[in-house]
Amino acid sequence: MFAAVVSSCILLGVAVATAGAQGFKFSQPDPAQETQRAAQAAREDRIAYELSTPCRSELKGKKIVVIIGEQQSNGYVLAQQQNYGPHFQAINGRLRDLGLRTFTPEEIRAQIKQAEIDAYFRNDPDAALSAARRMGASFILRGLITADARMNNIIAVNQVTVTMGFTLAHSDGKVISDVGADAASYAGANVAQMALTLVNEQADEIVARLYGDYCRNAGPPPAARRK
Repeated sequence: MFAAVVSSCILLGVAVATAGAQGFKFSQPDPAQETQRAAQAAREDRIAYELSTPCRSELKGKKIVVIIGEQQSNGYVLAQQQNYGPHFQAINGRLRDLGLRTFTPEEIRAQIKQAEIDAYFRNDPDAALSAARRMGASFILRGLITADARMNNIIAVNQVTVTMGFTLAHSDGKVISDVGADAASYAGANVAQMALTLVNEQADEIVARLYGDYCRNAGPPPAARRK
């Protein structure tokens, strides 16, 4: 009986050793997947933190104008609002879901002249104030799409980097929040379409940061100086 037990143990040891020699091992977590999960968890924590920012009720009642433009290679900003409806909706819908008051592109085009929008993208403070007054708005959120095309020397293709920046300011020009996102492509793709993909991928975090900054920093604008 004892000999049989010993023999069984020897056979078990041989089997284990053979399995080890054949490369048997317990599955290990994929480092890339672990890194991705950690990054996603950190992103969700950042979003939750920003959205938990206390926001005064009177701030949620203030009107916000959202306008979007695309900077051309010559520096001119194309700001025909009807061209950026999907970009607008990606941001605007989330802002409204948070209880903030915004205008639709149709409302903006009906009340603000294109010349005023163009002047605002040229950093004309009088144009910004005039546009805000026409809408009865206290704040303006400007989205600016920019692209940088250059040759990638490693793989010899044209690389286009698209940036989407959002600046939230009082109607008098005082900046409250400045949030950006960027992405690179190795094809000369449509810039506006790349920007839309970028916004859709990062809209939750962009809006969360805008919301947090708005609730923390959007105090009353500076009083106008008396003449």
